[in-house]
Amino acid sequence: MNTTFTRRRVPAVLAAAALAVSFGALAPPSSADDGGAPFGPGCASVPEQGAGSFAGMADDPVATAASNNPALSTLVAAVEKAGLVDTLDNAEDITVFAPTNGAFAEIPKADLDKVLADKATLTEILTYHVVDEPVEKADLADGSFKTLQGDMLTTAGSGDTYEVNDTASVVCGDVQTSNATVHIIDTVLMPE
Repeated sequence: MNTTFTRRRVPAVLAAAALAVSFGALAPPSSADDGGAPFGPGCASVPEQGAGSFAGMADDPVATAASNNPALSTLVAAVEKAGLVDTLDNAEDITVFAPTNGAFAEIPKADLDKVLADKATLTEILTYHVVDEPVEKADLADGSFKTLQGDMLTTAGSGDTYEVNDTASVVCGDVQTSNATVHIIDTVLMPE
C-alpha cells in the first residue's frame, strides 16, 4: 500500500517535558561516559523503582516493558491493535525506536485514526521502528540499519545527542529490556 505521510518533528524539549510529566519521580541523568547506561534528557524522569524503572524494564520483554512506561501508552495501544505484542516480546536481540505519546499527538487526529484502523499500514509503520539487531549508543553516531519493514533508517550524532532519519531526536536511549535495546524518540518515523 502506497500511503504518503508528512514527516513532522517534535522538539526534543517538548518530548523530554512530556516524559517528565508522565513519570513524576526523578532519577539522576546519565552522562556520555556511562558506557551502556541510558542517556538523554528524557531519562531523568524515569522512576528509580518499580516496573517502569530501568531495572524493572530490564526484567521484561520489550512490548511488556513499554506497557509499564506511561510515556509510551499510544505506542503500546498501536502495537496491540496491530497484533505485534507476541512478535516483539518473543524476538531476540532487537532494537526498537519507540515514539513517545507526544510524537503520536503531532499526527493529525484524522490521519492517526485512519492508520490505526488499517492494520496493514499500521504494521508497516510500526515494523519500520524495529531493527533485527542490537543498536547501541556507539552505533548511532553514523548508522544505517534495515528495519523489519524492509526499508533503511539512518542515525547520526555524538555525545548524548542523536537523530534518526534527520527527523527524530533520541530523548532517552540505550534502555535495556530482556530482549531489546530501546531508543525513545520524539517523532513517529514513516517508511518511504
